[in-house]
Amino acid sequence: EDRLIKAALPFTTPEELGDANNLVDALFGLKMEETLTCDEFDDKGAAAGSSGGDDSMQVEGEDKTPVEPPVKSFDLHRKLVCNIQGGSDGSAQTNVSHLAEGIGLSLNGTIEKRSEVLGRDATWTRKQRIARLPPILAIQFGRFYWKATPDSQDHSGVKCKVMKPVAFNSIFDVYEFCSDDVKKELKKSRDKALKEEEERIQRKLKGESEEKDDTNMETEDVEDDEEAAALKAALAMSVQSNDDKPSPVGPGLPPDFQGHYELFGVVTHKGRDADGGHYMAWVKASGNSGKVEKIADTDEDNEDWFVFDDDEVSPCKTEDVLKLKGGGDWHMSYINFYRAKK
Repeated sequence: EDRLIKAALPFTTPEELGDANNLVDALFGLKMEETLTCDEFDDKGAAAGSSGGDDSMQVEGEDKTPVEPPVKSFDLHRKLVCNIQGGSDGSAQTNVSHLAEGIGLSLNGTIEKRSEVLGRDATWTRKQRIARLPPILAIQFGRFYWKATPDSQDHSGVKCKVMKPVAFNSIFDVYEFCSDDVKKELKKSRDKALKEEEERIQRKLKGESEEKDDTNMETEDVEDDEEAAALKAALAMSVQSNDDKPSPVGPGLPPDFQGHYELFGVVTHKGRDADGGHYMAWVKASGNSGKVEKIADTDEDNEDWFVFDDDEVSPCKTEDVLKLKGGGDWHMSYINFYRAKK
């Protein structure tokens, strides 16, 4: 397994891998941080409604206010789930129309759990966040579910498929679903990129060409400018404090990773039957055959893709893939595969 991981992710360190000890977990594994907070206590664990300021109820030097601290745990997942029906507890009534909404619902919810302080079951709020990011992010749409049929003769229930449309984009920003520690590291890269973009715009406003394409400029001046720019970059790196350098947030991720993933594969299902239908694969091409145009009225690049229908392979475009959101009897996305954007 170590040999396979090294071959797939040659520059990955044990620190970045964490507890991922096989190739699947190294490529797809998400370390999830789960926090459970009892709803009858505040965020700090103090009983809701207690002021803590009534000295008559406390012995001097002793705080008798009941405390139920939040419960934090970690687990390894291999995918995120876009919950189309509702929240992870099944009670949410949110109308999910976009991938990000469904993921947000799946990572939050409520459960019934015993409170040792109260001595009985209580309602707890459950919140999950990503504590380690993977190089490949798999997202499953919760299209299939089990529907109870209490009025039927055998009361056994029936498998169903959710046909409603759930849109997605070719770029997925995972930032809002990350733990505070991961957000802190991603923000360093984002702030750096924002600063570089602002500097680029300022140079343009001052009439300085980034391409150095002034035909009247002497070759020696170009070389001097390039050397000066390289020297400036090296100096900036040397004086950059360790606090400004982002720490690794996962294995096999690009330097200065900002939390953006690009769509490169989709598995679709066609049909209304959860036990039948037809599956197909849509894969992004390694290159484009011509100039890449924008999809009308969007910032999406209309790049080359291929669709695999059994033994038949056909070319298609990004705009065709983004139409796989559901809402009819056409193919609809069941699993999306995103890779870390360089």
